[in-house]
Amino acid sequence: MTEEKKYNPGAEADDEIDLIQLAKTFWEGRKTIIKTVAIFAVLGLLVALFSAKQYTATTTMVPQGADGQSKLGGLSGLAAMAGFNLNIGGASDITPAVYPQIISSVPFQLELMKTKLTFKGIDHPVSLFDYYTEYSKPTVLGYVKKFTIGLPGVILKAIKGKPDDGTSTGNNGPIQLTDDQRTVQKKLADLVSIDYNDKDGYVTLTCNMPEALPAAQLAEHTQKMLQQYITDFKVKKAKANLEFVQQRYDETKKQFEKAQDELARFRDRNKNVATAMAQTELERLNSNYNLLSSVYTELAKQLEQAKIQVKEDTPVFTIIEPVSVPLEKSKPNRPMILIIWIFLGGIIGTGVVFGREYLAQFKERWNDEDKADEVSTDR
Repeated sequence: MTEEKKYNPGAEADDEIDLIQLAKTFWEGRKTIIKTVAIFAVLGLLVALFSAKQYTATTTMVPQGADGQSKLGGLSGLAAMAGFNLNIGGASDITPAVYPQIISSVPFQLELMKTKLTFKGIDHPVSLFDYYTEYSKPTVLGYVKKFTIGLPGVILKAIKGKPDDGTSTGNNGPIQLTDDQRTVQKKLADLVSIDYNDKDGYVTLTCNMPEALPAAQLAEHTQKMLQQYITDFKVKKAKANLEFVQQRYDETKKQFEKAQDELARFRDRNKNVATAMAQTELERLNSNYNLLSSVYTELAKQLEQAKIQVKEDTPVFTIIEPVSVPLEKSKPNRPMILIIWIFLGGIIGTGVVFGREYLAQFKERWNDEDKADEVSTDR
């Protein structure tokens, strides 16, 4: 048997009553919503006005591999269309996917802190470290955030006291950062970022600064540092081999020239001498000369090969989009900030109105339950 659904006009009536009640509650609480929206609009306006300006400079480059890309040829492009990436570096290679780890490494950031930048109001270039430890001042919002959300951290830091300053020497032991270096290091995470598009194979470097010119200077210097770091790593083995061959070549060259001079002097002294002793000495000098000549010639070939290998291993970076000074600030987007705060105020105001209505209904039901309990107790 199938159950027949009975038409219940009361259900639709209840839904209609609920919608009317909902609209009525909203209308009665319109003043609360308007006040909340106005308060949040003022707060959003203050946040938009006092937010620090930020300029963004970017550069896009394509690292050209000397080995992998030339061997794959057109296959890498076909594989990229199919969604595969065949540009995989060897065991001793640095792939672009590792670039973010490079710029976030402590040695790289310590070197980056020494970057000289030009700021308005400062009559001489200052390093990034000096700017954020001596010249840069927190904004109004920074102070508010520090003594509101960040107040527990300030109290905890005051209780622990200032940590002992360390040194930044990594050659004689582990790298130790000073308190100021740690502060600037955390700041660098927001200033410098890099993104690698593994499908198309290009790298985008982004730098943010409070002023346009320093943003471009920082981006350009970071790009050069990254290129030099990768180049040094990739040609390290080839350079070590070149240095070794160069040393052996220089030593052999001196020995060869010495043997050449000794043979010439002996021939000059013994032009008309035909003794067996003189012939034996001449053969010995000739053998030594011929041996050193062969070694010298072979090392000269190896030296040229080592120089060529260094050139081959040196990576080439094709700059697609060079660094340029930004003309407009990237942050803050004041209209968007104001809209978000107004929207947030509307949501909170509406929540307060309906939350208040819900609490009133809850109290009313609670009181009705208490009265019912009292009546049942009296009976």
